[in-house]
Amino acid sequence: MPKVTINEQTLEVEAGSTVLQAAGRLGIEIPTFCYLKRLPPLASCRMCLVEIEGLRRLQPACATAVTDGMVVRTNTPLIDETRSSMLDMLLANHPLDCPICDKGGECELQDMVMAYGPNRSEFRDPKRVFHSRDIRLSPVIIMNVNRCIQCQRCVRMCEEVVGAVALGTIEKGMDTAVTGFEGSLASCDQCGNCVEVCPVGALMSFPYRYKARPWDLAETDTICPHCGTGCQLTVGTRKGEFMRVHSKQEHGVNRETLCVRGRFGLDFMEGRDRIKRPMIRRDNALVPVSWGEAGDFLRQRLLDAAHKPAGGLASARLPNEALYQFQKLMRSVFRTNNIDCSSRWCAPFDVLGPMVTGFYSRAPLDEVIGNDCVLVVGGNVTEENPVTEYLLRDSVRRRQTRLLILSARPCRLDADARAVVRVRPGAEAASIAAVVAGLMAAAGHTLPDEAFAVTEATIGSQAIDASSDGQGPLATALLEGRSVTLLVSVDLLRSPKARATLQQLNNLLQLLRLLGKAPAMQFLFDRANQMGAWDMGVLPATLPGGQAVADEAARGALARNWGSEIPSEPGAGLHAMLELCIEGRMGALYLAGTDPLIAYPDRDFITRALGGADLVIVQDAFLTDTAGLANVILPAAGYGEESGTFTNNEGRIQQVRKFREPAFEARDNLAIFDFVAALKGQLLEPSTPEDIFSEIARLVPAYQEVTLGGLHADGTFTRTVQTSQAAEFFASPPAPKAVEGLMLVTGNCLFHNGYLSERSEILNTVASDPYVAIGEEDAAELCLSDGDQVVVRSARGELEAKLKVDKEFPKGLVFVPENYRTLQLNKLMRKGEYPCPVEVQEATTAHQTGAASRAQDHDQGMGSPLP
Repeated sequence: MPKVTINEQTLEVEAGSTVLQAAGRLGIEIPTFCYLKRLPPLASCRMCLVEIEGLRRLQPACATAVTDGMVVRTNTPLIDETRSSMLDMLLANHPLDCPICDKGGECELQDMVMAYGPNRSEFRDPKRVFHSRDIRLSPVIIMNVNRCIQCQRCVRMCEEVVGAVALGTIEKGMDTAVTGFEGSLASCDQCGNCVEVCPVGALMSFPYRYKARPWDLAETDTICPHCGTGCQLTVGTRKGEFMRVHSKQEHGVNRETLCVRGRFGLDFMEGRDRIKRPMIRRDNALVPVSWGEAGDFLRQRLLDAAHKPAGGLASARLPNEALYQFQKLMRSVFRTNNIDCSSRWCAPFDVLGPMVTGFYSRAPLDEVIGNDCVLVVGGNVTEENPVTEYLLRDSVRRRQTRLLILSARPCRLDADARAVVRVRPGAEAASIAAVVAGLMAAAGHTLPDEAFAVTEATIGSQAIDASSDGQGPLATALLEGRSVTLLVSVDLLRSPKARATLQQLNNLLQLLRLLGKAPAMQFLFDRANQMGAWDMGVLPATLPGGQAVADEAARGALARNWGSEIPSEPGAGLHAMLELCIEGRMGALYLAGTDPLIAYPDRDFITRALGGADLVIVQDAFLTDTAGLANVILPAAGYGEESGTFTNNEGRIQQVRKFREPAFEARDNLAIFDFVAALKGQLLEPSTPEDIFSEIARLVPAYQEVTLGGLHADGTFTRTVQTSQAAEFFASPPAPKAVEGLMLVTGNCLFHNGYLSERSEILNTVASDPYVAIGEEDAAELCLSDGDQVVVRSARGELEAKLKVDKEFPKGLVFVPENYRTLQLNKLMRKGEYPCPVEVQEATTAHQTGAASRAQDHDQGMGSPLP
């Protein structure tokens, strides 16, 4: 390792380290403007110039690699004079409007001038002015070009990290100006990362503009509530009012970056449909009442419904402590294992559980995707987990990771992938089986003879040619890789064929292990705490920690700690609970923070199910569609109004902190669980977040020895608890049948996640209206153009929205985002049918056809008119 001496301090560093990195390790500050840790050095600002013994000229510390024996000085008179001159040049044209600049108080140029700047300027010429007024580049980003110091951070962040390439420069030298295409950012992600990295007030957040000064803000470090990536962010409030979000470079999986939802979508908590008071149903109408009145009403209704089994559904956006207490409430007070944590699908945990315990890597995503080969299966990373996309792009471009993608929908990462395979929705199992067959054929008897015989006998000879549908390159790349990571989209669980897909993923992981590829796996969850919900046991057949309900020892250990027996039979998941409701066999259905009426993939079925339960209890912060059908509504604290922890996709447990008081008469979720338990004549102990977390750390194996006090700024990783289950291979699925016509799939769009984000007024200014996406070939066949108003019709219903033609979309695929409540997308779908067969027509034509059809039906019903 080379040795370097900086300001008479000597240090050994890794080969390839820069002078700037070495100085940082010694605690020596070298000023920079253009440098960003996660980007290759640019060396354009010249603020980091240092003296190196033996070289005549000053050298940029950010771009100069350390050599053995190098002697560096960072604080000589020449360096001081050079820095002062550089700052004087920047100030020559920089407007001195600090009193009205949003960056005032946290401006890097201000700090540099204070530390290194000249006492007086040598320039007397009029300042250069690009524009007399600020330019509104987008609904959320505004620019003052005159303040720009040409550091290029924003342009490079947009292109090299985000991948949007929405910003660029025009002209050169001191006349360089950063701008969007034709002076607009209409086509960008609106993520605001350019605002975050801008060292001055050139790029600013429009929603935050002129609202506060940084010293006025009470700042709280917390976790983003949208997807499962688990980005850290800092919320700024003033007198309890939400002001802004920003991020910090030194902490979190996100490393300063955020997506549009994380940076601009937290104002959803200010939604106008907050539930202000408890409500009960009287004379078929919901009436606001006091908590005492709600308690009296609910106590009697619980008694009336006690002769039938109860069921519970909790949101994977709730903190671990609330989820743990919810399943404890259902199991120990309501005496049922009928619980689930998703309103969109039921996870086949008999297959999923062994995969998670056998292969899930609870490790930093940066480390996991640093493997030689990464295969992304399903979904659209760009829109489901945007910051994960940034990290993947960084790994591909800087560490030469080989990226492979197998999915139905295209995403922006396709451009960086070594191989991309488009599959029809629902055909993922067959495609993965083809990859396994390709691996088997390529590996041959390099597998141990016994292992080869077992896998070949179980999997069978694959009927699908591994190269015919493009899976050949995937198999080849996986075989060539030294280590392999699978990133699996949770979207795969929507399909009725999810079990078969998971089985084939299991086969692939088992085979990669036999081939010595050290496979790792992580899910790409689209809900902030889906991993935590599974870990907390909010599942019908699984206790906290992934232990089976049927496991007498595990059940007994929990029962002794809870002081209450736990039912020994596995419970009903979401689908089965709704069937019980339809059959009139469900007593109380308890819904915590979830809105199945808008999310469940069959609106007619879920409407009938909610009407069939004896008692529907909705505990939520917002008056959702589901709440409109409830018998009792209990107003709960929303995001930022209670403390707890989330467990992200990596298995990293992080603190989500309270930064405001619950609105109106809302109570913490934990307090409401205590309230309901007391109505049943029981006590839930412990009941504080801190004590519940301690119980989780005692009883959930993956969380053992973790303490709240031990959760440092970057959180702490839960432990992988390996099981001794024997390796199991599953038979290959039959070849998928050819499908004609258009097939509808859904998921999140870039600007929204689930249904909470639609309550964000800021996001609604950047999000386009509801849309229908299809490919160019299908659009041409249907004589449709981008921007047309179209009708999407299934056997169950129809919706109308604007058409978005995507040249990357495969033929036969239709995508409608699930995030728009007014569309009622699930009224098109039928339980157990996904993807959904649909027709797409221009709205005018569809209306004419519909009117003609109704007229014909009328004529047939009324008979022929009289002469």
